[in-house]
Amino acid sequence: IRHGESTDNLRSIWAGWRDAPLSNHGMSRALGEFFADTHFTAIHTSDLKRAFTTAQALHERQKDPKPTFDSSELLRELNCGIAEGKPFSRRLDPDSTLEEQMEMGIYPILYGADEKFPGGESGNDLAERAKKAITQLVLPHVWQAAKQGRTEIHVAIVAHGLCISNMITELLGMSVNINEGELGAYDGLLNTAWTRVVIDIEGAQKGQPMAVDKEHPLLVMRVTDINRHSHRDTIVRQKGGIGRAAYDPKQKDIRAFFGGKQRPCFPLAMLTTTNGGDITQ
Repeated sequence: IRHGESTDNLRSIWAGWRDAPLSNHGMSRALGEFFADTHFTAIHTSDLKRAFTTAQALHERQKDPKPTFDSSELLRELNCGIAEGKPFSRRLDPDSTLEEQMEMGIYPILYGADEKFPGGESGNDLAERAKKAITQLVLPHVWQAAKQGRTEIHVAIVAHGLCISNMITELLGMSVNINEGELGAYDGLLNTAWTRVVIDIEGAQKGQPMAVDKEHPLLVMRVTDINRHSHRDTIVRQKGGIGRAAYDPKQKDIRAFFGGKQRPCFPLAMLTTTNGGDITQ
């Protein structure tokens, strides 16, 4: 699940590891209401405020027994280094080097997988971190479910756009039924939107425990939902400074920002996660 709208999302700046809070339009309560009837086994979240607060709202609306809840730096957005908090440009001036652009206070979007701002991460660095997040946070649930003969284990990952898109790509790359050429694009999605990836183990059956070769698992995956955001339909966006202010969870009339009943939740499978780049939205 991508985090709710942050105060930095309302500005055209590189937001990466900057720890901006949610705006009053953060949408996290609407998200929590939407998933109230879908019981998660676990909720893993980035430790940055905009994701952590979104995950808390999701956790608060879960029925007992509550899912486990933890945060990890592995789920952080791309570290933009010295560009953090700086206005971004969509293209690099072909007549200037990156260094010359930065000297002029221009921080363009970098498209090369190995390109990065000083002190930051490259796309390849983020991909490696996403792979670690899958290995440490996602796959243990798969192995445990197989060992117990369980199915329909629901795990929520609350993170950031670029991190999520990398996680989905890396995850699908482990599947025996998906070729590299079949991988889709999972970026540019909305705040609090969710994408569902279903993970199965070839030969696994409900009620029948099985041993898994973790070195060579026969994982079968499919993406069933992308950028789902119907829970946002009832949110009333406030004009002016109210909506742009940082979200205060103690604010008594916060429900005034949300009108009507939430729509029923669709059945959820193994992994729920959302996409969208923090650098633009």
